[in-house]
Amino acid sequence: MLLSTLSFAVMNVLIKKVSNLPPMEIVFFRCFVSMLLCFQIIFKEKADWKGSNRSLLLARGIFGTIAVYTFFVTLHHIPLGTAVTIQYLSPIFTTIIAIFLLKEKVKPLQWIFFIISFTGVLVIKGFDSRISLTMLGVGIISALSSGFAYNMVRSLKEKEHTMVVVLHFQLIGTIVGFLFTIFNWQTPTLLELFYMVMIGVFTQIGQVQLTKALQQEKIANVTIFNYLGIIYALGAGFIFFGEHYEGLTLWGIALVIGGVLLNYIYQRRENKIVAEEELTTIEE
Repeated sequence: MLLSTLSFAVMNVLIKKVSNLPPMEIVFFRCFVSMLLCFQIIFKEKADWKGSNRSLLLARGIFGTIAVYTFFVTLHHIPLGTAVTIQYLSPIFTTIIAIFLLKEKVKPLQWIFFIISFTGVLVIKGFDSRISLTMLGVGIISALSSGFAYNMVRSLKEKEHTMVVVLHFQLIGTIVGFLFTIFNWQTPTLLELFYMVMIGVFTQIGQVQLTKALQQEKIANVTIFNYLGIIYALGAGFIFFGEHYEGLTLWGIALVIGGVLLNYIYQRRENKIVAEEELTTIEE
Protein backbone atom coordinates (compact mmCIF):
# COMPACT_ATOMS: atom_id res chain seq x y z
CA MET A 1 0.00 0.00 0.00
CA LEU A 2 2.89 2.40 0.69
CA LEU A 3 4.29 1.76 -2.79
CA SER A 4 0.82 2.05 -4.30
CA THR A 5 0.12 5.38 -2.58
CA LEU A 6 3.43 6.90 -3.66
CA SER A 7 2.91 5.77 -7.26
CA PHE A 8 -0.55 7.31 -7.41
CA ALA A 9 0.81 10.53 -5.91
CA VAL A 10 3.32 10.85 -8.77
CA MET A 11 0.53 10.02 -11.21
CA ASN A 12 -1.64 12.84 -9.79
CA VAL A 13 1.14 15.40 -10.30
CA LEU A 14 1.61 14.29 -13.91
CA ILE A 15 -2.15 14.48 -14.57
CA LYS A 16 -2.18 18.02 -13.22
CA LYS A 17 0.71 18.81 -15.59
CA VAL A 18 -1.44 17.91 -18.62
CA SER A 19 -4.64 19.57 -17.40
CA ASN A 20 -5.05 21.35 -20.76
CA LEU A 21 -5.86 18.01 -22.41
CA PRO A 22 -9.36 16.43 -22.27
CA PRO A 23 -9.74 14.18 -19.18
CA MET A 24 -11.00 11.23 -21.23
CA GLU A 25 -7.94 11.43 -23.49
CA ILE A 26 -5.76 11.08 -20.39
CA VAL A 27 -7.93 8.16 -19.24
CA PHE A 28 -7.27 6.47 -22.60
CA PHE A 29 -3.49 6.86 -22.44
CA ARG A 30 -3.40 5.93 -18.76
CA CYS A 31 -5.35 2.72 -19.26
CA PHE A 32 -3.81 1.80 -22.65
CA VAL A 33 -0.22 1.83 -21.36
CA SER A 34 -1.19 -0.06 -18.22
CA MET A 35 -3.20 -2.57 -20.29
CA LEU A 36 -0.15 -3.41 -22.42
CA LEU A 37 1.93 -3.98 -19.28
CA CYS A 38 -0.82 -6.20 -17.86
CA PHE A 39 -0.96 -8.37 -20.99
CA GLN A 40 2.82 -8.75 -20.91
CA ILE A 41 2.77 -10.07 -17.34
CA ILE A 42 -0.30 -12.26 -17.88
CA PHE A 43 1.15 -13.97 -20.96
CA LYS A 44 4.45 -14.45 -19.15
CA GLU A 45 2.69 -16.14 -16.22
CA LYS A 46 0.38 -18.06 -18.60
CA ALA A 47 -2.78 -16.89 -16.87
CA ASP A 48 -6.21 -16.77 -18.52
CA TRP A 49 -6.71 -13.08 -19.32
CA LYS A 50 -10.47 -13.51 -19.79
CA GLY A 51 -11.02 -14.60 -16.20
CA SER A 52 -13.90 -16.71 -14.94
CA ASN A 53 -15.94 -14.15 -12.96
CA ARG A 54 -16.94 -12.00 -15.92
CA SER A 55 -19.73 -9.99 -14.28
CA LEU A 56 -17.61 -8.97 -11.29
CA LEU A 57 -14.65 -8.13 -13.52
CA LEU A 58 -16.90 -6.05 -15.77
CA ALA A 59 -18.38 -4.21 -12.80
CA ARG A 60 -14.91 -3.55 -11.40
CA GLY A 61 -13.84 -2.11 -14.74
CA ILE A 62 -16.91 0.09 -15.17
CA PHE A 63 -16.82 1.57 -11.67
CA GLY A 64 -13.06 2.01 -11.89
CA THR A 65 -13.34 3.89 -15.18
CA ILE A 66 -16.04 6.20 -13.81
CA ALA A 67 -13.93 6.87 -10.72
CA VAL A 68 -10.81 7.68 -12.74
CA TYR A 69 -12.58 9.96 -15.22
CA THR A 70 -14.41 11.98 -12.57
CA PHE A 71 -11.23 12.26 -10.49
CA PHE A 72 -9.30 13.59 -13.49
CA VAL A 73 -12.04 16.19 -14.03
CA THR A 74 -11.63 17.44 -10.45
CA LEU A 75 -7.83 17.53 -10.82
CA HIS A 76 -8.29 19.83 -13.81
CA HIS A 77 -10.57 22.29 -12.02
CA ILE A 78 -9.66 22.45 -8.32
CA PRO A 79 -6.42 22.41 -6.27
CA LEU A 80 -4.53 19.11 -6.17
CA GLY A 81 -4.70 18.66 -2.39
CA THR A 82 -8.44 19.34 -2.27
CA ALA A 83 -9.24 17.05 -5.20
CA VAL A 84 -7.32 14.21 -3.57
CA THR A 85 -8.98 14.86 -0.18
CA ILE A 86 -12.50 14.63 -1.62
CA GLN A 87 -11.71 11.54 -3.69
CA TYR A 88 -10.20 9.90 -0.63
CA LEU A 89 -13.60 9.70 0.96
CA SER A 90 -13.63 6.39 -0.92
CA PRO A 91 -12.62 4.29 2.14
CA ILE A 92 -15.79 5.49 3.88
CA PHE A 93 -17.95 4.61 0.89
CA THR A 94 -16.04 1.33 0.59
CA THR A 95 -16.88 0.39 4.17
CA ILE A 96 -20.54 1.41 3.83
CA ILE A 97 -20.98 -0.49 0.56
CA ALA A 98 -19.29 -3.54 2.10
CA ILE A 99 -22.20 -3.74 4.55
CA PHE A 100 -24.47 -4.73 1.68
CA LEU A 101 -22.11 -6.52 -0.69
CA LEU A 102 -19.75 -8.33 1.67
CA LYS A 103 -21.93 -8.43 4.81
CA GLU A 104 -19.28 -6.63 6.85
CA LYS A 105 -20.53 -4.90 10.00
CA VAL A 106 -20.23 -1.23 10.94
CA LYS A 107 -20.60 -0.23 14.60
CA PRO A 108 -22.60 2.89 15.66
CA LEU A 109 -19.43 4.73 16.73
CA GLN A 110 -18.03 4.33 13.23
CA TRP A 111 -20.93 6.32 11.80
CA ILE A 112 -19.86 9.22 14.00
CA PHE A 113 -16.38 9.00 12.49
CA PHE A 114 -17.92 9.02 9.01
CA ILE A 115 -19.92 12.14 9.87
CA ILE A 116 -16.71 13.84 11.04
CA SER A 117 -15.10 13.17 7.66
CA PHE A 118 -18.09 14.41 5.68
CA THR A 119 -18.23 17.49 7.90
CA GLY A 120 -14.63 18.12 6.83
CA VAL A 121 -15.71 18.07 3.18
CA LEU A 122 -18.44 20.62 3.92
CA VAL A 123 -15.92 22.84 5.68
CA ILE A 124 -13.59 22.63 2.67
CA LYS A 125 -16.42 23.53 0.31
CA GLY A 126 -17.66 26.36 2.50
CA PHE A 127 -14.31 28.09 2.96
CA ASP A 128 -12.53 27.46 -0.34
CA SER A 129 -13.98 29.61 -3.12
CA ARG A 130 -12.01 27.65 -5.71
CA ILE A 131 -14.35 24.68 -5.28
CA SER A 132 -17.74 24.85 -7.00
CA LEU A 133 -20.71 22.75 -5.93
CA THR A 134 -20.50 20.94 -9.27
CA MET A 135 -16.87 19.94 -8.77
CA LEU A 136 -17.64 18.83 -5.21
CA GLY A 137 -20.38 16.59 -6.60
CA VAL A 138 -18.07 15.19 -9.27
CA GLY A 139 -15.46 14.44 -6.59
CA ILE A 140 -18.01 12.61 -4.44
CA ILE A 141 -19.13 10.55 -7.45
CA SER A 142 -15.47 9.59 -7.95
CA ALA A 143 -15.13 8.50 -4.33
CA LEU A 144 -18.41 6.56 -4.44
CA SER A 145 -17.40 4.79 -7.66
CA SER A 146 -14.05 3.89 -6.12
CA GLY A 147 -15.92 2.39 -3.16
CA PHE A 148 -17.86 0.10 -5.47
CA ALA A 149 -14.68 -0.79 -7.39
CA TYR A 150 -12.79 -1.69 -4.20
CA ASN A 151 -15.63 -3.98 -3.14
CA MET A 152 -15.55 -5.72 -6.50
CA VAL A 153 -11.82 -6.32 -6.04
CA ARG A 154 -12.45 -7.68 -2.55
CA SER A 155 -15.20 -9.98 -3.91
CA LEU A 156 -12.71 -11.41 -6.41
CA LYS A 157 -10.29 -12.42 -3.65
CA GLU A 158 -8.77 -15.84 -4.41
CA LYS A 159 -11.06 -16.11 -7.44
CA GLU A 160 -8.93 -14.36 -10.05
CA HIS A 161 -5.27 -13.73 -10.74
CA THR A 162 -4.28 -10.25 -9.50
CA MET A 163 -3.20 -9.20 -12.98
CA VAL A 164 -6.50 -10.32 -14.52
CA VAL A 165 -8.40 -8.07 -12.11
CA VAL A 166 -6.15 -5.12 -12.95
CA LEU A 167 -6.35 -5.88 -16.70
CA HIS A 168 -10.13 -5.69 -16.93
CA PHE A 169 -10.13 -2.26 -15.35
CA GLN A 170 -7.52 -1.04 -17.83
CA LEU A 171 -9.20 -2.80 -20.75
CA ILE A 172 -12.57 -1.17 -20.15
CA GLY A 173 -10.92 2.20 -19.49
CA THR A 174 -9.03 1.91 -22.78
CA ILE A 175 -12.16 1.07 -24.79
CA VAL A 176 -14.31 3.78 -23.23
CA GLY A 177 -11.47 6.31 -23.40
CA PHE A 178 -10.87 5.55 -27.08
CA LEU A 179 -14.55 5.90 -28.03
CA PHE A 180 -14.72 9.32 -26.39
CA THR A 181 -11.30 10.48 -27.57
CA ILE A 182 -11.80 9.87 -31.29
CA PHE A 183 -14.52 12.55 -31.25
CA ASN A 184 -12.57 15.01 -29.09
CA TRP A 185 -8.92 14.42 -29.95
CA GLN A 186 -6.36 17.04 -28.96
CA THR A 187 -2.81 16.40 -30.14
CA PRO A 188 -0.38 16.46 -27.18
CA THR A 189 3.14 17.87 -27.34
CA LEU A 190 6.07 15.46 -27.02
CA LEU A 191 6.47 16.41 -23.35
CA GLU A 192 2.76 15.89 -22.70
CA LEU A 193 2.93 12.54 -24.50
CA PHE A 194 5.83 11.52 -22.25
CA TYR A 195 3.84 12.58 -19.18
CA MET A 196 0.85 10.49 -20.27
CA VAL A 197 2.98 7.41 -20.90
CA MET A 198 4.47 7.80 -17.42
CA ILE A 199 0.96 8.24 -16.01
CA GLY A 200 0.23 4.77 -17.37
CA VAL A 201 3.44 3.32 -15.92
CA PHE A 202 2.86 4.73 -12.43
CA THR A 203 -0.79 3.71 -12.66
CA GLN A 204 0.29 0.13 -13.31
CA ILE A 205 2.62 0.07 -10.32
CA GLY A 206 0.03 1.63 -8.03
CA GLN A 207 -2.87 -0.50 -9.25
CA VAL A 208 -1.04 -3.81 -8.98
CA GLN A 209 0.13 -3.11 -5.44
CA LEU A 210 -3.33 -1.85 -4.43
CA THR A 211 -5.03 -4.96 -5.81
CA LYS A 212 -2.60 -7.24 -4.00
CA ALA A 213 -3.23 -5.39 -0.74
CA LEU A 214 -7.03 -5.51 -1.11
CA GLN A 215 -6.96 -9.23 -1.80
CA GLN A 216 -4.69 -10.05 1.14
CA GLU A 217 -6.24 -7.96 3.92
CA LYS A 218 -9.58 -6.56 5.08
CA ILE A 219 -10.67 -3.49 3.16
CA ALA A 220 -10.74 -1.19 6.19
CA ASN A 221 -7.19 -2.18 7.15
CA VAL A 222 -5.84 -1.47 3.68
CA THR A 223 -7.56 1.62 2.35
CA ILE A 224 -6.50 3.71 5.36
CA PHE A 225 -3.01 3.98 3.87
CA ASN A 226 -4.51 5.78 0.89
CA TYR A 227 -4.64 8.86 3.10
CA LEU A 228 -0.91 9.30 2.82
CA GLY A 229 -1.81 10.52 -0.65
CA ILE A 230 -3.38 13.63 0.87
CA ILE A 231 -0.09 14.55 2.51
CA TYR A 232 1.72 13.97 -0.78
CA ALA A 233 -0.87 16.02 -2.66
CA LEU A 234 -0.67 19.01 -0.31
CA GLY A 235 3.11 19.05 -0.59
CA ALA A 236 3.15 18.53 -4.35
CA GLY A 237 0.48 21.17 -4.88
CA PHE A 238 2.56 23.72 -2.99
CA ILE A 239 5.89 22.79 -4.61
CA PHE A 240 4.83 22.27 -8.24
CA PHE A 241 1.72 24.42 -8.62
CA GLY A 242 2.06 27.11 -5.95
CA GLU A 243 -1.21 26.12 -4.27
CA HIS A 244 -1.99 27.67 -0.88
CA TYR A 245 -4.77 26.90 1.56
CA GLU A 246 -6.60 29.01 4.12
CA GLY A 247 -6.56 27.87 7.74
CA LEU A 248 -10.20 26.76 7.76
CA THR A 249 -9.69 24.72 4.58
CA LEU A 250 -6.79 22.92 6.24
CA TRP A 251 -9.06 22.28 9.23
CA GLY A 252 -11.55 20.69 6.86
CA ILE A 253 -8.85 18.45 5.40
CA ALA A 254 -7.81 17.55 8.96
CA LEU A 255 -11.40 16.57 9.79
CA VAL A 256 -11.57 14.28 6.76
CA ILE A 257 -8.30 12.58 7.70
CA GLY A 258 -9.18 12.51 11.39
CA GLY A 259 -12.53 10.82 10.87
CA VAL A 260 -11.02 8.05 8.80
CA LEU A 261 -8.08 7.57 11.17
CA LEU A 262 -10.43 7.26 14.14
CA ASN A 263 -12.47 4.69 12.24
CA TYR A 264 -9.31 2.79 11.35
CA ILE A 265 -8.05 2.73 14.94
CA TYR A 266 -11.46 1.67 16.24
CA GLN A 267 -11.88 -1.10 13.69
CA ARG A 268 -8.38 -2.43 14.33
CA ARG A 269 -9.21 -2.63 18.03
CA GLU A 270 -12.48 -4.44 17.32
CA ASN A 271 -10.77 -6.91 14.98
CA LYS A 272 -8.16 -7.63 17.64
CA ILE A 273 -10.85 -8.31 20.24
CA VAL A 274 -12.70 -10.66 17.88
CA ALA A 275 -9.49 -12.51 17.05
CA GLU A 276 -8.66 -12.96 20.75
CA GLU A 277 -12.17 -14.24 21.46
CA GLU A 278 -11.94 -16.76 18.62
CA LEU A 279 -8.54 -17.94 19.89
CA THR A 280 -9.97 -18.37 23.41
CA THR A 281 -12.88 -20.40 22.04
CA ILE A 282 -10.53 -22.69 20.11
CA GLU A 283 -8.34 -23.25 23.18
CA GLU A 284 -11.39 -24.12 25.29
